[in-house]
Amino acid sequence: MNRFTFGAAVAALALTVPAIAQAQQLPPAVVGVVDTDRIMRECTVCAAANTQLQAQLTQLQQRAEALRTPIQTEGQAIETALRALPQGQQPDAALTQRITAFQSQQQSAQQEIGTRQQQVERNVAFVRQQVGQRIEPAIQQVMQQRGATIAVDAGATLAISPTVDITPAVLAVVNQNTTPLNVNAPPPQQQPAQQQPQQRPQGR
Repeated sequence: MNRFTFGAAVAALALTVPAIAQAQQLPPAVVGVVDTDRIMRECTVCAAANTQLQAQLTQLQQRAEALRTPIQTEGQAIETALRALPQGQQPDAALTQRITAFQSQQQSAQQEIGTRQQQVERNVAFVRQQVGQRIEPAIQQVMQQRGATIAVDAGATLAISPTVDITPAVLAVVNQNTTPLNVNAPPPQQQPAQQQPQQRPQGR
């Protein structure tokens, strides 16, 4: 083989090697299915946290009812007083002041319940975040033990075979961490106020 032919053969081999490497098939995927919703309900610390969250929701509902009852009673009384006025007559100063106080009370109650509801929603999200931080390494551990290469959530599947369901194993690993979950989310971070640029004194 002359030099030109040998060089052409080497060049051709260099072009075919990457093509062969790219054509190599991936190994068969080993799928494990995890029901994360079940873990968030049934893990030991999750159940305790869910009980506390339910108590927070019950307190919110009780507070809303405690505020709603007197406001509803006062609103009906004001409506009755307004209907009793002669046609075309405006409310006197006392009734006007009463209406203003009622509106202020109603607005204050709405703000209070809205703030408490947002806090409960943040608490729920905070608990789910903490559970997620425990589930992820547990899934990785069980995948390694079972030889799985892919883990999918049960909520994203249409049908599950018990042979690929690794939820009980993941749940057991999660339950090894008995540190209670924090059911009180930190306050939301406030954006720092933008400083207004200082105006330079104009020269005379």
